[in-house]
Amino acid sequence: MNESSARIERFLHTDPRDVGCDQAMEMLHIYVDLAATGDDATACYPGMASHLRACGPCAEDFEGLLAAVSD
Repeated sequence: MNESSARIERFLHTDPRDVGCDQAMEMLHIYVDLAATGDDATACYPGMASHLRACGPCAEDFEGLLAAVSD
């Protein structure tokens, strides 16, 4: 499977709740705060959780911010 086909496959299997990168970046700090305090961020923002499972760069940003506030 070439890269173009792989991108199409990922798109076709995108969770409809996925908020996308723009909205994820707008609310990432809120999601990180919830996760850092032990609240169920996934239950509060399922579209955000869906996006972070699908988007490596946004997930990396989340992990980095969570590590920064957890130190």
